[in-house]
Amino acid sequence: MSQNNILLETGTNELEIVEFFINERTADGQVYTGFYGVNVAKVLEIIREPRVTGMPQLRHESILGTFNLRNKVIPLVDLSMWLGKDTDHKDAAKVIVTEFNNVINAFLVSGVTRIHRLSWEQIEPPSKQVQEFSQDCITGVVRIEERVVFILDMERIVSELNPELALHELTEDLLHDDDFVYKTLIADDSTMIRHMIGSSLEKAGFDVVRTINGQKAWNQLLEYKELAATSKQPLSDFVHVVVTDIEMPVMDGHTLTRKIKEDQELKHIPVILFSSLITESLRHKGKAVGADDQVSKPEIGQLAEKATRLADTFLGRPVNISPNI
Repeated sequence: MSQNNILLETGTNELEIVEFFINERTADGQVYTGFYGVNVAKVLEIIREPRVTGMPQLRHESILGTFNLRNKVIPLVDLSMWLGKDTDHKDAAKVIVTEFNNVINAFLVSGVTRIHRLSWEQIEPPSKQVQEFSQDCITGVVRIEERVVFILDMERIVSELNPELALHELTEDLLHDDDFVYKTLIADDSTMIRHMIGSSLEKAGFDVVRTINGQKAWNQLLEYKELAATSKQPLSDFVHVVVTDIEMPVMDGHTLTRKIKEDQELKHIPVILFSSLITESLRHKGKAVGADDQVSKPEIGQLAEKATRLADTFLGRPVNISPNI
């Protein structure tokens, strides 16, 4: 079952999720079905459980081994085991093959329900209690019909299973020809990623304002616009570049970018999309809404330099920076 032909118009604040389930055996022997979701944009295909080849010295017991899919060796993760659930998968078990951050992984689940088209406004951020119980691997909660579906943070799961794939902060400062301070607005629903982006940009000479989703960032930009009008100052006194994730509850990054580029006062502010969904096959979506640049999360080392160049162009400053190597 391939998902490559699923198409969504960009910038409408919609997403499609693959809903799947895990049958958990409770302490009293009963079976509880938990429902979860993953963005269709991250799904390559859904297949039956393949025969796997064991691997030596596995980091986590949930990694069952690897299998070959069209000449690609892919690791298979038992998602229920990673979540700490006692599950006995039946013959109908499915495997969700994903690609994000330029890496292909596969996840074994009890079964797949269907694909749902939703608005990001329907996705609620997880409560602190849900975050604590789920080891911070839930990024959103949505009510579909009579059930609650949890949107899983697949990136966090993969980075914990394979630390080499985790993002790392910029360790080298970026040198500038003066002490000018750049002002950036960040939108990302992940506390960890907000901290990482902010820290990297601050080391590169940026003053950073962090927001938790596209709606919060949009409200902040409207506030900047009003302040500029009432104080008769240029908008560039308040913000020089916007860096936004794509997948966020309430308002996604594509919609935020479209709204910025359609606003007569805000449209010249550079916008960088920073997301695990930045792939060659999906890059056209960012271009469609007017993003000035797109950076995949593994390329975080390039973010500060690209943001600086765009900010300098926006401000009419000489573009002259060099990395401290």
